[in-house]
Amino acid sequence: MNTQDYITRIDSARVYDVADRTPLERANNLSQRMENTILMKREDLQPIHSFKLRGAYNKIAGLSDDVVSKGVICSSAGNHAQGVALAAKRRNVRAVVVMPVTTPNIKVDAVRVLGGEVILHGDNYDDAYAHARELEISDKLVFIHPFDDPDVIAGQGTIGAEILQQAEATIDAIFVPIGGGGLIAGIAVYVKTKNPDIRVIGVEPADSAAMRDSLNAGAPITLEHVGIFADGVAVRRVGDLSFQLCAQFVDEILTVDTDQVCAAIRDIFEDTRSIVEPAGGLAVAGAKKYVADNNISGKTLVTINCGANVNFDRLRHIAERAAVGEQQEMLLAAEIPEEPGSFRRFCETIGRRGITEFNYRYSDNQNAHVFAGVQLSRGMQERLELLQKLSDAGYPVIDLSDNEMAKLHVRHMVGGRSPHIANERLFRFEFPERPGALLEFLDAIGTNWNISLFHYRNHGSDYGRILAGIDVAMNETDELEKHLTKLGYTYWEESNNPAYAMFLA
Repeated sequence: MNTQDYITRIDSARVYDVADRTPLERANNLSQRMENTILMKREDLQPIHSFKLRGAYNKIAGLSDDVVSKGVICSSAGNHAQGVALAAKRRNVRAVVVMPVTTPNIKVDAVRVLGGEVILHGDNYDDAYAHARELEISDKLVFIHPFDDPDVIAGQGTIGAEILQQAEATIDAIFVPIGGGGLIAGIAVYVKTKNPDIRVIGVEPADSAAMRDSLNAGAPITLEHVGIFADGVAVRRVGDLSFQLCAQFVDEILTVDTDQVCAAIRDIFEDTRSIVEPAGGLAVAGAKKYVADNNISGKTLVTINCGANVNFDRLRHIAERAAVGEQQEMLLAAEIPEEPGSFRRFCETIGRRGITEFNYRYSDNQNAHVFAGVQLSRGMQERLELLQKLSDAGYPVIDLSDNEMAKLHVRHMVGGRSPHIANERLFRFEFPERPGALLEFLDAIGTNWNISLFHYRNHGSDYGRILAGIDVAMNETDELEKHLTKLGYTYWEESNNPAYAMFLA
C-alpha cells in the first residue's frame, strides 16, 4: 500500500459505530509546570477505556458476510481482546479470544461481558498467539491482528485525523506510545502527510524498546525479553507494516523507565482525576523527558492517553514509584556509628526534609545501617547536594534511587542478615503469576541447594517477582548456573548489588 491508500482508508474508516470522538483536553497543571501547552487525547474515555476498538472494529466491519460467517479470533492479554469482542458483538458474529492463563480476572471478565468466548492458554502472549493461529485454521475463523494489518492501522489513524481537526493552535509535536506499532503508524502516516512540520515522537519503555531497536537495526528484530510493567506495550516484535510506516514517518523515539511512567500516571490523575494504565502514561512521560532534555518552552505538545485498564492492585506499586520518578523522593542507604546519639545526628544532617521511609538495622557493635526515603523539592540538584552533605559529615552513603532491586525488594526486608551462610548468591526472578505459581517456582528450583533468602511481593501484574539467595558451594557454581538456565525463568544475578552488600549479605 502507498501513502495515499492509507489516507483514504483513514478518512473512510468505519470506527464511529462503536468509538467516540474523544476530547483533546488541555492539562492545566502539567502545562503550567512544564511551561508548554500539554494537550491530552483522551482515548481512556472510549467505551472499553482504550483506543483498540477503533482498529478492531474497522477491520471486522470491512469483512464480507461470507468471510466472517464462522466468526473471528484474536490473541490478546487485554485491550485488543475487548475491542474485538465489542466489534464482533456489533457485527453479530462469533468472537473467540485466546488469552494467557496469567491474564488478570478483570480483563477476562470484561471480554466475557462483551460476549467473547475466552480460551485461556499458555503463560504468555506468544503461547496464546500460536494457539489462536491454530484455531484460526481448524475452526475456519478470521484472525484479527492487534497491529500488523492495514485496516487496523487505518482505524487507529483516525486519532491523528481527530487531533488535527480539534487542535485550536499550531501543534509542535505529538507523543505516541508504541507496542507493536499500529497506533503510531496510523497517526504518523496521516499527520505527517497533512502537516510535515509536526514532529511525531514515539515513546517506549526502556525495557521493551522493540521499535527503537528495530529501526536502529534496519529491520524488525525480536527482543529476547520485554519488561512487564507496561504490559499494554510489552511486545517482543513489532509489525512489518508498522515498522515500514514508522521508518518513513516517525521523527524520533524516546524511552522512559518505570519510575518516569509512574510519575506521569500521577500527573494525568492530578489533571483529569482519571487513572491510566502504565501504557497510557507513556506519552506524558515521553513529553516530560523531551521538554527537559531539549529545554523547550512555549510549545504545543499532544500526548495520547491510550488506555485506562489498570488493575486496582497495581496502584500501590505505581504510587510507591511515582515520587522517585518525579525526582521528588530519593532512596539512600547509609552506615552510622552504633553509639548513643548517632541516629539523631544523622537525622540532623538530613535536615528539615520530609522522611517518607526509615528503616534502621543493628549491624554490629561498631556500625548500624539505615535505609531512608527523603522528600525533595529541587529534584536532582538537591539529591546530589544531600549526598555530598552526608558524605562530608563522614557517613558512607549510597544513592539507591535508581537501584531496581532495592526499590522492588530490599526496602521491604532491610536487616535480614545470616552470618552463617558462607556461599550465598543472590538472584532476581520473574515468573508467570497464577494460582500455584509460587509453589511451581520452588519445585523448579529444586532441593539441591538451600534457599537462604527469599522475598516475594505481589505487584498486581501478570508476572511475579522474587528475590532469592541460594547457598551454593564453589565447586557447584557451574551446575547451579546450568540449572537456572534450564528453568526458563527470566533472571538476573544481584550478588554484587550494593544494596545487598549493605543490608543483606
